[in-house]
Amino acid sequence: MSLSVWLALLAVCCLGAMSPGPSLAMVVRHTLGGGRGAGIACAWAHALGIGVYALITLLGLALAMKEAPLVFNGIALIGALYLMWMGWGALNSKGGMQEKLAAGKVSTLSEAARDGIAISLFNPKILLFFLALFSQFVMASSTLEGKAIIVLTPLVVDGLWYTIVALMLSHPRLLPKLREKAAIIDKLSGAILILLGLRVIWTLWQGL
Repeated sequence: MSLSVWLALLAVCCLGAMSPGPSLAMVVRHTLGGGRGAGIACAWAHALGIGVYALITLLGLALAMKEAPLVFNGIALIGALYLMWMGWGALNSKGGMQEKLAAGKVSTLSEAARDGIAISLFNPKILLFFLALFSQFVMASSTLEGKAIIVLTPLVVDGLWYTIVALMLSHPRLLPKLREKAAIIDKLSGAILILLGLRVIWTLWQGL
């Protein structure tokens, strides 16, 4: 893979990672609820899910799913319903994250990692991103090293970006102020997840 192709891939991965959405909301929630460690665990679990999508795109499975509308739409629908379920849980959490913190209940590393990988694997927008933008780089290299770079670049970029987010949010001067607004952030993240799920379902409905 040439340097120019890799830089183009890097730019696409940076744009994808930095775009705001449910992934950012989930990292924020777990950073507030469990501190720096939980935020970073969520970040790298999410990055692992990104790596899985990069791998299935490399193997041609993503395109195969796209060519089988029933399979593709079924996966997208399951993902949308899962996102809405997570959003509903955030909206209806008793007292929100703020009350949990007051009661001494914090996000564990396993919970943060679980939600991190789930929010990437069950987000249909990420699959569409890889189909639309990432697949063009798959043929850039036929060597094993080139294929490894194609998979690792989005994984590492995503993990580093959300790690930076978790480190910034967990700063001693910022974290207490954000935790004061934890209940509001809880509701906002829940609304984002539900709206994304509804949008996916609406898009699927329009395509029927």
